[in-house]
Amino acid sequence: MAGRKKLVLTSLVLGLSLSGLAQVTSPQISQSHTSGRPSASARVSAPLTPGQTLVVETVRMAVALPESDQQDRLRVLSAAAETVAPVDRALARKLWREGAQIESELIRAGQKPVVSLMASGQADCVAAQSFVENLPPEAALHAEQSLIGAISSCSRQTLDPVSRKLDAALEEDVVAPRALMAAMEAQGTKSPWSQEHFEKMFGSLPDAGENAGEAENFAAMYARMAGDVDPAAAAKAGLQLVDWLGKMNDTPLRSMAIRIAAGAMQQALGEQGFQQALHTDVVANTLVSNSGKEQRVQRAPAPGVSVLAAMADNGADQSDRLRSLPPAQRAREAAAHGFASATGGDKTQAARYFDMAFAAADDAWEGRGTEANAAEVVQEVGEAAAQVNSINALTRAQALRDSSAQAIAMLSVARVVSSNGLVQ
Repeated sequence: MAGRKKLVLTSLVLGLSLSGLAQVTSPQISQSHTSGRPSASARVSAPLTPGQTLVVETVRMAVALPESDQQDRLRVLSAAAETVAPVDRALARKLWREGAQIESELIRAGQKPVVSLMASGQADCVAAQSFVENLPPEAALHAEQSLIGAISSCSRQTLDPVSRKLDAALEEDVVAPRALMAAMEAQGTKSPWSQEHFEKMFGSLPDAGENAGEAENFAAMYARMAGDVDPAAAAKAGLQLVDWLGKMNDTPLRSMAIRIAAGAMQQALGEQGFQQALHTDVVANTLVSNSGKEQRVQRAPAPGVSVLAAMADNGADQSDRLRSLPPAQRAREAAAHGFASATGGDKTQAARYFDMAFAAADDAWEGRGTEANAAEVVQEVGEAAAQVNSINALTRAQALRDSSAQAIAMLSVARVVSSNGLVQ
C-alpha cells in the first residue's frame, strides 16, 4: 500500500513538472437542479496552482504514513497542519484536532511533548478548550507550554478552565510558573485572582534541587509582579524566592536569579523597605550580599551550518572530509555544499552531496537515541534539497528508510514549495 501511495505521488509531481503552467481547478460550483443557477450555499474557490496542489497531496501522503511512536506522530501532524493551513484550512483543522488529542494523551502519560500544537497557536479553539478540560491537574507542569499557547490563542474559551486547572495543581503542590504568569497577565496583574496566586506561587515553590533550571523563570515572574502587589506580599514572596534559590548549587545562573529578585524587591519596596525586609531573614540577607557582580551565563550555541562557508569552499570536493564527520554534522554540511554547488552551476556535484546528505540523515535518524536533533537534521536536509529541485527532493525524501523520517522530509519540501513555488 505504501509503495502504491509513493507511486501515485511520484506520478503527480512528474505530471506537475511537465505542465507547470497548467492550473488544477477546484470542484465546480454546484448547480441548482430547478433554476440552473449556483445554489446560495455554494462557495467560489480560487483554482489551486501546481505548487499548491503538490503541497496538499504531499501533506496527505505524509500523514498517511505509519508512525510507531506517538511523539513522531505529533511532530508530523504539527508540521503538516502548519504547512497546509494556507491552502486547505479544513484539512489543517482535522490535523490540529488529531494532534491536540495526541498531545493530551502524552501529557496524561507523564511525557513532555516534543512539539506543542497549543504552544504554537495551531490548534483551533474547540480543540484547545477540550485539551484544557481533559488535562489532569498533576500534569500542569508538563503541559505548561500548551497551557500558555491555549491562553494566548484562545483566551475567551480557555482562560477560566486554565485558571481552575492551575488552582487544582497548586492544591497538589504542582507549580507551573510560566503558565501561572500567563494566566495572571490575561486576568490582569492587579486582579484579585492574580494577587492571590502570586502569594500562592511563591508559598508553594517546588523542590529546589529538581527545579534548578527554573530559577531564572521564577525570578522573572517575581520581577514582573512585585510592583503590582501589596508591599507586604512582595517582601514575603521575595524572601521566599531568595531562600529557595539558596538551596540550589552555587552557579552563575543562581547568582543571576538572586540579583534579579533582589533588584525587583528593591524597586517594589524602596531602599528602606528592602533593607528592613532583608534584616528579618538572615539567610536571604547573606545570599543577596554574596550574589556578587554580574557574571556571563554560558549557554550552548545553536547548531548550524553556514551556506556562505560552503560557497567559499565551492569548487573543492569536500566529500572525504565530510565522511569523517558524525552523521548529523555530515548531513547538514553535505546539504549546504549541495546547495552551494547547485547555485554555482555544478548540478552533478550537487547530486553527490545530496546523496551523502540524505544517507547521513538516515544514519542520524537511526541513532537518534543519542542524536537529540535528528528530526531537525532531516528537515534541514529536505529544505536544502527542495531549494534546488522540489521534485528531486521529494523523491529523495520518500526513499529515506524510516517512515517518520520520510514524512518529516516530505513536509519540509512542501513548506519550501508553499513559500517559493516549484523549483526544478
